[in-house]
Parts: sequence; C-alpha cells; structure tokens
Amino acid sequence: MENKMFCYQCQETAGCKGCTQVGVCGKKPEVAAMQDLLVYVTKGLGAVATALRAEGKSVSRDVNHLVTWNLFTTITNANFDEAAIAKRVEDTLAVKELLLNVLAGKAGLPEAALWNGTPDTFAAKAGSVGVLATENEDVRSLRELVVYGLKGLCAYMKHANALGQENEAVDSFVQSALAKLLDDSLDGGTLTALALETGKFGVDGMALLDTANTTAYGNPEITSVDLGVRQNPGILISGHDLKDLEMLLEQTAGTGVDVYTHGEML
Repeated sequence: MENKMFCYQCQETAGCKGCTQVGVCGKKPEVAAMQDLLVYVTKGLGAVATALRAEGKSVSRDVNHLVTWNLFTTITNANFDEAAIAKRVEDTLAVKELLLNVLAGKAGLPEAALWNGTPDTFAAKAGSVGVLATENEDVRSLRELVVYGLKGLCAYMKHANALGQENEAVDSFVQSALAKLLDDSLDGGTLTALALETGKFGVDGMALLDTANTTAYGNPEITSVDLGVRQNPGILISGHDLKDLEMLLEQTAGTGVDVYTHGEML
C-alpha cells in the first residue's frame, strides 16, 4: 500500500513503526505534509540566519521567535490546521527572502535556503522533503532525533518568550543545528555529537523557562489543591504554558466557569 504520509513523532504510531495512511492521533496526510514542509523551510531559514551571523550581522528577535513558533507548531497534536500551517510556510519564505537580500555571500547555501515556492507548489514540494527523503536509515534516525530535540527545546523557548525571557545563544544554536541537518556530508559521529549538543541546549532552555516562571509567579510551594470536578461548566487546560493559564483564569473570573488543569501546570 502506498504511503500517504509518514510520521513517527509519538509513541502511539501505527505498529510502533510510523503512521503512513492517517495518524493514530487523527492527523490527516495533508496536514502531515504541510508540517514536513514547514520544518523544511524553517531549516532553510536557519541556514540563512546562521550565514548572516557568520558575516557578523544580527538576526532579529522576530526571526528567532518565528523559528521557535514554527517548530513548536509541528510538535505532536499541537496544530492540525492545514491552512494555518501553510500560512506559516508562506510567512517563513517571505522572511527568508528578506534576509537573503541582506546576506552578502550566498554561495554554498543549501537548496532549502534558496527555494521560494508558491502555495500551489507546496503539496508537491512537501512530498519530496519529508522524513523518508533521507535514504540512509542511520543518518535519518540521527537527524530526526535532533529535530525532535529541537522541537522540545522550542516548546520551552516559546513559553519562556511569552513571559519576556530570551536567550540569543539558544536561538543561535537552534538555527545552526537546523542548517546542519541539511548538510549531507555529516556522518553518524558528527550527527551523534549534534544530538548530544542539542540535549545540552535543551537543559539551557529548561533553565530559561524556570527563570521565566519563577520571575513571573514566584517559586513553587507545597500547596493543597481540590481534586475532582464540580457542576459548573469547565475548561481543561493542558501543557506547560502558565501565561495561557493566567490569561484564562482572568477571562473566566466571575463567569461561573471552572478551569481545570493537572500536575504539569501545578
């Protein structure tokens, strides 16, 4: 049976090998393809941003946040809105073109850094840049290990950014790592080292998020909380974004709507 998609991002994948027709989570092939393309063009943006830094030029906070949001958008079950993801692809290509105009030396840039397709070409391009585009299984596995590490790191960074915390060194690493994932000359040893380095920066990202949370809300304290549910209408909020939780509590105050969460938030 011909693969309509290939996603093995989570532990629930079909047969523990990967979803190839439709995601166990409900992700449609068209959404999976657009996510693949968003990762690809974000790698291209990372390559351009890394080249700019090598020329001694600055990369704006907006570009850093765009990269962070792009990878965060593609994590498991975060966003299945095909149109919204396609819009992020368009926006990323537009920003990349602006940065290319500033870059003095374009020689040696990977194809992903130079490609600038239109929406009518997105589906065809997505079909050639997904996970299975890397034929060597060992290289593919190591590349994807780094990709998923970067996605997790960007989730931390997105939440920290929402609370006003930044770390240029982490942003620079994320973008340079994305660029390296386009380099076909990197062997298993080099990619293994990159995966380990991704883990190191993951700790830095967690530290930034901890600083963001404790600066905004104080240090955690042992506290008694109510369990169970009440009779009021309720909203369940999951994940790690305390800023979202804060805004939701403000919006529901006095409305009779209860807000529920779980241990990760607490």
